[in-house]
Parts: sequence; structure tokens; C-alpha cells
Amino acid sequence: MNRSKCPLCGQNSKLFFIKNSLNYYKCENCYGIYLDKSNHLSPLEEKSRYEKHNNDVSDNGYRKFVSPITDNILMKQNTKQIGLDFGSGKNSATSAVLKEYGYNINLYDPFFNKNSAFLNLKYNYIICCEVMEHFFNPATEFNLLYSLLCEDGRLYCMTDIYKESTNFSSWYYKEDLTHVFFYQDKTLYWIKEQYNYKNVFIDKRLIIFEK
Repeated sequence: MNRSKCPLCGQNSKLFFIKNSLNYYKCENCYGIYLDKSNHLSPLEEKSRYEKHNNDVSDNGYRKFVSPITDNILMKQNTKQIGLDFGSGKNSATSAVLKEYGYNINLYDPFFNKNSAFLNLKYNYIICCEVMEHFFNPATEFNLLYSLLCEDGRLYCMTDIYKESTNFSSWYYKEDLTHVFFYQDKTLYWIKEQYNYKNVFIDKRLIIFEK
């Protein structure tokens, strides 16, 4: 199958890369790159992979890794506001660091913190740290995230962004089969326009959407 429907924008995408029966497509409209849904892990397989992640919230290396998000939130948000750590996983260093500074953050994760009541609230900021590459249905997820943000709210994301200079064949980021959707800068600007964000700020792995 040489064509596929993009799960972010719904447009036709061309086959981009094949390896070991894994099919990746590149969208000609939003420029996203994604793994064919027939290659997705089952929920049990996906959860098993996440349970093997060794995310020690006290580890200084882990805290430094998430510091692009935590540093920006400490500068741009205040402790009276409410935040959401969306896709928090088993242990979130991002939330752990911010809570040490008195920030009020709810944690939601479909496998480890599935408190659906938190998805009925509005937030001044949302954290999406190393999560958006896991979106099987990015259109659904980005619609949800936008709806959860207050006016003038911010969505803080981190992911490894694909560049045209990247050798996809040897790119480490695709080797984790829970990583199913990859973004280019052009994809992030498409999201900004599609979801009516006022601004998007991109700095290496850090992406900030401003509502």
C-alpha cells in the first residue's frame, strides 16, 4: 500500500520508508511522518514498554533533560495557576520539579494516572513532555489539548523534531515502536494555524504553543 490517510490532517500521504515490515508515511499536507496503524503495538505491549522506563524523579540527569519545560514554566507561569501534566507516565520529573516550587499540577496518563475528571477542567498551561510522538490519533489529542487550555494558556511540549537532513534509516527516535508520529518544524506551524494558536515557539526539542 503506497498511500495512507494522515492521522493528523486526514490527507493522503505517500509511503516514505520501509524496514522489517514497518511502513512509514510522510504527509504532503501537514508534513508529519507516521507509522502505519497496522504496525502499532497493542495496548498491553505499549504499557509493557512504558513500565520498563526508568524515570527516577530524583535523578539529576532526568531533571536536566526536562529543564527546557520546567525552566520556561517557572519563568512564564505562576503558582496560583493550574497546570496539567498530560501523559505523565509512571513518574514525572517535570511535575516533581514544579511541585517543589509550589506549582499546582494535575497528572493524567491513560495507563498510569487515568483520572478522567482532570479532562473536564480548564488549565492555564499543559505539559506534554516526550508524549506527542506517542499519539496514535494526533488530531484527536490536539483537539483535546486545545479545548483544555484557558484563553491565553500555553501548551509546553518536548519531542525530537525530524529535520530534512536527518537520516531516517538510522534515526534512533524511530527505533522505539511506541513512537508512532514524528513532527517537522512545518508540521508544528501547521498545528499552530489549524488549531488557531496565536504563536508557536520552537527551540530544539522544546515547543510552546500559545493560545
